[in-house]
Amino acid sequence: MSADELPTKEANVLRGHEGAVLAARFNADGNYCLSCGKDRTIRLWNPHRGIHIKTYKSHGREVRDVHVTQDNSKIISCGGDRQIFYWDVSTGRVIRKFRGHDSEVNAVKFNESASVVVSTGYDRSMRVWDCRSQNTEPIQIIDTFQDSVMSVCLTSSQLIAGSVDGTVRTFDIRIGRELSDYLGQPVNCISLSNDGNCVLASCLDSTLRLLDRSTGELLQEYKGHVCKSYKLDCFLTNSDAHVTGGSEDGYVFFWDLVDASVVSRFRAHASVVTSVSYHPKDNCMISASVDGTIRVWKT
Repeated sequence: MSADELPTKEANVLRGHEGAVLAARFNADGNYCLSCGKDRTIRLWNPHRGIHIKTYKSHGREVRDVHVTQDNSKIISCGGDRQIFYWDVSTGRVIRKFRGHDSEVNAVKFNESASVVVSTGYDRSMRVWDCRSQNTEPIQIIDTFQDSVMSVCLTSSQLIAGSVDGTVRTFDIRIGRELSDYLGQPVNCISLSNDGNCVLASCLDSTLRLLDRSTGELLQEYKGHVCKSYKLDCFLTNSDAHVTGGSEDGYVFFWDLVDASVVSRFRAHASVVTSVSYHPKDNCMISASVDGTIRVWKT
């Protein structure tokens, strides 16, 4: 994919949040997206038509992260009220609240079968919750981190987390082994390449780092954006050809995966770009910002 095929043209603006939007995520097929933010709400949109579908309210503080199941039937969310909410998408009802974190919860993810949820928080822990049982206690707590745990990715057998302590840690749940890759800078977001071979880590020294997942080797670094005090998302595009992420000066960046050159940068928002999410199949992206908007980008 050449740089002129990247989604840099604004197709829609999604307005409705009152205050900063902290995360925006496409669903599994890319037809819908979810957003959450400082106004304590989660919102469901059709980004392609610019339509707001539903608002979910129950959190007592800001909502920091949200994830939806593969079949679009359930949502998990977390935030400043230390709780994890498990929602029914169609009714908007909270099915269950998971409590146990001692501080704000930064990130949540379903596993592929949506039987388990993993959360990470300021209490330096990662917790695993069973969605199928009525038990609201975690089935596993991992607390080997030295500082706040900001982000989590799941594979069929591994939990991978990024922490302010400067590490990306991989926990193999089948054999109970932990591997730690030390990056030397606070990690505030991680994501996996689509082929599963690499981990992309956003660090607070305004650098994205690409790691080989099996060896921990540093493969490449991406620079040019500003990331010093906010949690900013980073992703690989659906073809794994480019790296993309937001910047605290309102820009969105695209880098060439291999040579790390900036192939595109454009002013996307009036303020910090907190979140980006790339469409699973098409050349389409959404970005979210402290300015309260979510913007849809196409080629």
